[in-house]
Amino acid sequence: MKQYDVIVIGGGPSGLMAAIAAGEQGASVLLIDKGNKLGRKLAISGGGRCNVTNRLPVEELIKHIPGNGRFLYSAFSEFNNEDIIAFFEKLGIQLKEEDHGRMFPVTDKAQSVVDALLDRLKQLGVTIRTNEKIKTVSYENGRAAGIITNNDEVIHARAVIIAVGGKSVPHTGSTGDGYAWAEAAGHTITELFPTEVPVTSAEPFIKQKTLQGLSLRDVGVSVLNKRGKPVITHVMDMLFTHFGLSGPAILRCSQFVVKELRKQPEVKLRIDLYPHINEEELFQKMHRELKEAPKKAIKNVLKPWMQERYLLFLLEKNSIDPQISFSELPKENFRAFIKDCKQFTVTANGTLSIDKAFVTGGGVSVKEIDPKKLASKKMDGLYFCGEILDIHGYTGGYNITSALVTGRLAGVNAGRFAKENA
Repeated sequence: MKQYDVIVIGGGPSGLMAAIAAGEQGASVLLIDKGNKLGRKLAISGGGRCNVTNRLPVEELIKHIPGNGRFLYSAFSEFNNEDIIAFFEKLGIQLKEEDHGRMFPVTDKAQSVVDALLDRLKQLGVTIRTNEKIKTVSYENGRAAGIITNNDEVIHARAVIIAVGGKSVPHTGSTGDGYAWAEAAGHTITELFPTEVPVTSAEPFIKQKTLQGLSLRDVGVSVLNKRGKPVITHVMDMLFTHFGLSGPAILRCSQFVVKELRKQPEVKLRIDLYPHINEEELFQKMHRELKEAPKKAIKNVLKPWMQERYLLFLLEKNSIDPQISFSELPKENFRAFIKDCKQFTVTANGTLSIDKAFVTGGGVSVKEIDPKKLASKKMDGLYFCGEILDIHGYTGGYNITSALVTGRLAGVNAGRFAKENA
């Protein structure tokens, strides 16, 4: 019968960090994963370049983690994004800062980050078992006692860390296994939903693929509530697809679409092509340009303003012939066209499913977790970290920061707990 101080279940970013942190406390550690290799989610993150963290100030980081980011205040006081940077540099991974504070390895290769973590596990003598499914986490007398594998092997431990992720990106091994183990320990699982996910729409122009593949740069996308007021606005790029909308602005808005869909059957998204000028200014500028070229076709005068497909689409929507000149332009139609440049609405009826999402919303309720130790308040010796927790952020290094910080603290504290209770 095998015995370890700490068992870490899950070899994603939080699990790897937890196993290293527990090992650094002098604990004997088993890291077990059902996949054939560790760090699969890390290896595909940041488009294969691995966006390891974000260098924004902690206050800003928390704003970018709209799903219970405030829970991380205590954790950040123990181990924060600057500590993550120092940790990787100590492992020999030099990092560079890119736009919006995103930090990448100088190599631009996610695998170099994974390899450095695996080397550190080896140095610390962490036992690694891959291709091992777990049947259950065992609890005895109000304490985590170990695990039972699918082959009915019993492995004892003084502390268990559950780091198996959520339900998004299932090909990396995140298939929601950990929720049942958490519930068995008395934990509440808040409602699971997709976040950072493309949005679906049944608008005729979407179904007809009129704008499919068209990307709009630096536009303002707002999710509107029942009263037509913006719940959230993000200014980034977006993309029209054959099923709806995607791209960074849409992904960031998606969790708010999901929440609004609980209150109403459809949700309106408003697209502002020029978020940095108001409607009247836009009207005056376009009007002036058209007036200065009274004989030219409207389409040709306005072409520098936006992609031609989008221009033709908005002109047709407002019954304006693209070939007419300024003198023939119906004033009311032109006003309506300007309004659409600033306030074109698309009705969303849903999102793609959770397994198509980048991030899982919902999970183990953070009310039942000690924010400084990432320890269960329901079961001694049980710790949680990463995406299994009800914490979710935007893409851009925020979720991985949350995973690494919670992994670090879960590992440190599980290691200490195990040593104290040896």
